[in-house]
Amino acid sequence: MKNSLFALPLALAAIAVAAAPAAAQGRNCAPRDAVVKRLAEKFGESRQSIGMGQQGMVMETFASADTGSWTITVTTPNGMTCLVASGQSYEVLAEALPNTDTDA
Repeated sequence: MKNSLFALPLALAAIAVAAAPAAAQGRNCAPRDAVVKRLAEKFGESRQSIGMGQQGMVMETFASADTGSWTITVTTPNGMTCLVASGQSYEVLAEALPNTDTDA
């Protein structure tokens, strides 16, 4: 059940990791401490999930229970954090795996 809480963020991890090199070239990156502080102060977001990606990259989802805003970040091994996606209406889900039994 706990694993299902990370289903959406981890599903997006592949997208996030693939997009990280492109995002790093833009102005959407900064040292991790600065990004985390800004997400907390400006949007009231705190870390909700974390996952490891390719090449030592770390994907994190930040969200606010009060406003529903969310942000997905990818942090490179050198400590630079890039914003990959953001939006509204964040919800924590605990869905069961679908039945994959084909003997029905």
